[in-house]
Amino acid sequence: MRRLPVPPTGREVHFGDDEIIVSKTDARGIITYANEVFLRVAGYTEAEVLGQPHNLIRHPEMPMCVFQLLWDTIASGREIFAYVVNQAKCGDHYWVLAHVTPTYDAQGKIIGYHSNRRTAHPDAVRTISGVYRELLRIESAQPNSDAAIKAGVAHLVKTLESVGMSYDEFVFSLEVVHA
Repeated sequence: MRRLPVPPTGREVHFGDDEIIVSKTDARGIITYANEVFLRVAGYTEAEVLGQPHNLIRHPEMPMCVFQLLWDTIASGREIFAYVVNQAKCGDHYWVLAHVTPTYDAQGKIIGYHSNRRTAHPDAVRTISGVYRELLRIESAQPNSDAAIKAGVAHLVKTLESVGMSYDEFVFSLEVVHA
């Protein structure tokens, strides 16, 4: 059930500070579990999301290079914290602070991923939105998606190196400042 993209509405959906959006995927990013908060906020039924790629909720204003960083990190067996803007079924959006971790089988092979998402502080969203707008500008100037990801990653790495931080450190710095 691959859906046709719905244009973003510009409306933001909120969920409680005490709520956690949870999803699990297989190693290819296909959704195998979504909790009630995920379903409610994203506006889908369980039947609509199970078996679908997790990018079902990808917002078009989310830079490709951040997802590349996320996938490279978790595929290497490490966890990542990332700010993500997702799109609900109706076109509304919601910002989250995502914590994504690999899931292993008994032999230590990655068999899937587990993601917990909490509300993102509005001030942190304002800061990261500016960073993401610049990454999108750089990506959109490229001739294809491979070049866009490469240029976006290069700019992100250069920006983070200039402030002496990894992406995770940058994310945590926003949380500490705005907690």
